[in-house]
Amino acid sequence: MVAMQSKSVLVTGSSRGIGRAIALRLAADGHRVAVHFAKDELAARTVGQELGDRCIGVFQADLSDPQNGTALWKDVNRVESLHGLINNAGIYEKLSFLDSESTAFDSAWERTFRVNFWSPLALVRAACADFREQGGGTVINVASRVGHRGEAGASCYSASKAALLNLTRALAVEHAKLNIQHFAIAPGWVETAMAREGMEQRLPQILADIPLGRMATPEDCAAAAAFLMRPETAYLSGIVIDINGASYLR
Repeated sequence: MVAMQSKSVLVTGSSRGIGRAIALRLAADGHRVAVHFAKDELAARTVGQELGDRCIGVFQADLSDPQNGTALWKDVNRVESLHGLINNAGIYEKLSFLDSESTAFDSAWERTFRVNFWSPLALVRAACADFREQGGGTVINVASRVGHRGEAGASCYSASKAALLNLTRALAVEHAKLNIQHFAIAPGWVETAMAREGMEQRLPQILADIPLGRMATPEDCAAAAAFLMRPETAYLSGIVIDINGASYLR
């Protein structure tokens, strides 16, 4: 049995929802965590307090600008050298592909890809440059079920998550000899603020599509991320763990 090794990890979007649950679970497993937020500093500092001495610090960055992703990585590393990156921050913008007004259409696609793909890409590039120098590291990207199967009204979100999934797979191959592992998790419906509007409007329909009869919790997602941070999962590099209650099987 391989012993747990404590790592220092940046979790983006960790002031609430899945990111918060991941941060708390990693800390419970003995890791040290850098908390990131975009707007809600109070919530982020509350998470930092919950982490206690496992908190590296609380860091702000608006990831609608990918350059801020690179700067965020460098800012955290000035405080403590990192061994892991979890790209969790993301946005969801629902729009009609044909009926949206051109300006709104372009804005939704650009902002979604900036936050959901270009900023994670910048963070991964900065992280992997450091991981190569230190002999290895772990990257976990939080994608989505819709990155596999698509969803009406969510074309830009689906496309951004599909891009993140395939980046994960490609870099797992490219960085294998560098001892850098790349993983992803792909949640379906999760009980978070980002999903709440859709849940309230069509909860019976959502639950009918989930054989397990309930939506995932942020803690379900955190358990998968914590598993992938374990040293004995290194040989699984490149995998995507689906978290959807058997609602979509590949």
